[in-house]
Amino acid sequence: MELLQGFADVLTPINLLLALLGVTVGTAVGVLPGIGPAMTVALLLPITYGLEPVQAFIMFAGIFYGGMYGGSTTSILLNTPGESSSVVTAIEGNKMARAGRAAQALATAAIGSFVAGTIGTLLLVLVAPQVVKFAISLGAPDYLAIMLLAFAGATSVLGSSRIRGFAALLLGLVIGLVGIDKVTGQQRLTFGVPQLADGIDVVVVAVGIFAVGEALWVAAHLRRNPGTVIPVGRPWMGKSDWRRSWKPWLRGTAYGFPIGALPAGGAEIPTFLSYATEKKLSKHPEEFGHGAIEGVAGPEAANNASAAGTLVPMLALGLPTNATAAVMLAAFTSYGIQPGPLLFQREPRLVWALIASLFIGNLMLLLLNLPLAPAWAKLLQIPRPYLYAGIIFFASMGAYAVNAQPLDLLLLLLLGLLGFGMRRFGLPVLPLIIGVILGPIAERQARMALQLSNGNVSGLIGGPVAYVIYAVILLMIAWPLIAKLRRKIMTKDVVYSGGQ
Repeated sequence: MELLQGFADVLTPINLLLALLGVTVGTAVGVLPGIGPAMTVALLLPITYGLEPVQAFIMFAGIFYGGMYGGSTTSILLNTPGESSSVVTAIEGNKMARAGRAAQALATAAIGSFVAGTIGTLLLVLVAPQVVKFAISLGAPDYLAIMLLAFAGATSVLGSSRIRGFAALLLGLVIGLVGIDKVTGQQRLTFGVPQLADGIDVVVVAVGIFAVGEALWVAAHLRRNPGTVIPVGRPWMGKSDWRRSWKPWLRGTAYGFPIGALPAGGAEIPTFLSYATEKKLSKHPEEFGHGAIEGVAGPEAANNASAAGTLVPMLALGLPTNATAAVMLAAFTSYGIQPGPLLFQREPRLVWALIASLFIGNLMLLLLNLPLAPAWAKLLQIPRPYLYAGIIFFASMGAYAVNAQPLDLLLLLLLGLLGFGMRRFGLPVLPLIIGVILGPIAERQARMALQLSNGNVSGLIGGPVAYVIYAVILLMIAWPLIAKLRRKIMTKDVVYSGGQ
């Protein structure tokens, strides 16, 4: 009944117009490298003070989902994620685009985002209280185990070797250490530069490694490999694409929503786990690394499902799990509204209008993005010198807008050179990004676990949830060795039976 009232509030001409404006602006800024939905909500916050809270949050919800959609576009077409949560999509999506299947990659991303966003929002309505109870029951050791699972997966599944994956992860963890130690107050790796006290923003890292690194790599090979117009292909999915996409959509949703709903969640872990799962389950494993559609469908579904999941702790606990949720939390407080357990009782009209606007915004995004898939794909036909000059311009603008300090531009160049070097020596970039994002969180959870156990190392292990996760990590690490031993035994058996 309350949800129906929420739809009644949203389905007015002015509110529908605000929802359309939100999804359009969100998609547009999601397409631009380095400018994500969090920054857009922050920039629009001052100009929404004249609106009613319901209207402002309808617009913010559109920007929130629209930014998720837009981030996949640059990941697929330019190998330049607009958001850290779109990093995984770039792995297979860009390979599909280069193989002339850009429109199919964009279509599976758009439809997968719609399916996952709709299911995720339904789950937000139906199971939010149960998910919140589960999230509250987890302790620091459980969250630490989840982070370690992401680290183990990043180093074992991606890249040409585990050593390269581990090296990239270590680079990310080192970058994540920069700043003031939250416990002792001591500065780490700041080299006396005051601006580094708050650390290096993940947007600067992601844009530097991907956008600038990719632009430098292309510039270095421009004369050797002159730019050619990449064929776009059909702006729709064939029967084979549908058959290969629908299961990854559902599996990605199953990863995205519950992990997004965890107070230590976010979209990075489920998108990566979805990619790893699809690589293991695919009937076409040889296509991974060369443009497998499952590697786009699953992570994009996980991305949008986690976006719905992040609203659970934000609305029910007042706990943001990503940058956009944090800015939306600031918007709540600016209207004198306190998110938390009593929000559904005190502001039911606002909450249910916000949830209803997610359904409507999601449908608007599908109708907006599918017809525009060929138009987005035409970006690949822009001459590469102009295209990558534009990317560096927007990347620089996005990185500077984060903190409005010139040092970020220097960091952007240095990280771009690091990204170029990683491409040169075959180091995967995703483990680095995972290390930067999750490293500080894992450190905080480990310290909390040790403090709760008075420094006893056994406190890091935790309860049943942690036991299950550590068992999965051990299996993941030991699996190549088990497979190698199994092959050796089978080879010996074949040789022995042949000798007989």
